[in-house]
Amino acid sequence: MPIEWTGFGPELLLQIDRDRPEPLRDQLESALREAIRAGRLATGERLPSSRALARDLGISRGLVTECYAQLQAEGYLVTRPGAATRVAAAASAAASAAASAAASASASAAVRPRPAATAIARVDFRPGLPDVSSFPREDWSRALRHACRDAPAHLLGYTDPYGDRALRDVLAAYLRRVRAAAADGAHTVVCAGYAQGLQLVLRALAGEGVRTVAVEDPGDPDQRVIAATLGLGVVAVPVDEGGIDTGALAATDARVVVVTPAHQSPTGVVLAPERRQALIAWARANDATIVEDDYDAEFRYDREPVGALQGLAPDRVALIGSVSKSLAPGLRLGWILCPPHLSAAIAHHKGLADRGSPIIDQLALADLLRSGRYDRHLRGMRLRYAARRTALVEALRRHAPAVELRGLAAGFHTVAQLPPGTDEQAVVTAARRRSVGLYAMSDYRLEPRPGPAQLVLGYGNLTADAISEGIDTIADLLRGG
Repeated sequence: MPIEWTGFGPELLLQIDRDRPEPLRDQLESALREAIRAGRLATGERLPSSRALARDLGISRGLVTECYAQLQAEGYLVTRPGAATRVAAAASAAASAAASAAASASASAAVRPRPAATAIARVDFRPGLPDVSSFPREDWSRALRHACRDAPAHLLGYTDPYGDRALRDVLAAYLRRVRAAAADGAHTVVCAGYAQGLQLVLRALAGEGVRTVAVEDPGDPDQRVIAATLGLGVVAVPVDEGGIDTGALAATDARVVVVTPAHQSPTGVVLAPERRQALIAWARANDATIVEDDYDAEFRYDREPVGALQGLAPDRVALIGSVSKSLAPGLRLGWILCPPHLSAAIAHHKGLADRGSPIIDQLALADLLRSGRYDRHLRGMRLRYAARRTALVEALRRHAPAVELRGLAAGFHTVAQLPPGTDEQAVVTAARRRSVGLYAMSDYRLEPRPGPAQLVLGYGNLTADAISEGIDTIADLLRGG
């Protein structure tokens, strides 16, 4: 049974390249055919309305309507007057058989802490913190009521360490649709957010003999702390404008690497296509595993969507995601799309850790996803974060025009490059005396090395007025005064 998306216009990740010579309609038809053949869209699964898909892709509704009509004529889609357009049964039968065969083949097949939040800061540009005041309380309360009312009694006992199967299936379908992931509920493990997910994956890999973990530099300090806590060696691999340096990675003895390819934390760069291929080639050649942190993938503004790396090599990539940025960190809900050969070990360690994530919350998340209210919330938050991004850009243009911003295309933090000769730590210290929280790029580096003076500015949990006030307060510091 396909997942029944009951909300208006369920999202679908498709890529349209206006620089290619092929007409947009031909590109859209090819992308939809491939999504059906690859099993991303299952038999009977509902497609977005022509109006919703046209809006998401920035093309005309007429073009989408013509595309749907052509694919219906070819037998890929079915529709009835007044009803949604869906995937035809015959179109995905061959794809399902191929996917099953592929799954069977795959199945056989010195650390510093995270930069601390600024104490009692009037305006705190802390990265990684979403707008927690916008948590959809009414939608979540409704989903919790449904879960409490409808949950079978047996689910209230000790449950499957993999997580509730209904949620895993919904998550897999959702991630296939919006992240182009090769997701399967059978190899999905529900966890308590990204940090636990990383611990579980690394524990399973340590059981297979892995002793060294490669991490991005600069990168999330927690990744280094977690690896070191598990007794694993940590090696830093530089990040440049194309993402992680795959040549430098190949020169290490690591058999696992942790990456943030969709929106690198903290630099904000996207992993270049050739680096993606090189990373996968490295993993295959070295019997290695890629841990993909799906960081900030939900929030993009003025760039084309980027599919998950996991979709290219599901046997080599463990994709970890959570609702910490999309809903709230306090929910402590996440997921791992596991390589088939690792899923049992990861679920085993999850069971030992906490006997499984809270079942009512799992059922509520499944309800939120199925109902379309999760998609609706994300659309609203994209608009809100985009407005705050604009407020930050305008405030800096007004008060410190020499400051260059990078990594603005997605997420809700940016990197501010300060004028040459600026001491970033001195700027951070001076700003805190004025009750403004700033965070230096050097706090995210594992290996001390020279680089430009940069700040990592988070704007997710700040209003436009607070952003303007904060930049105004420290404008002279940002200008190098």
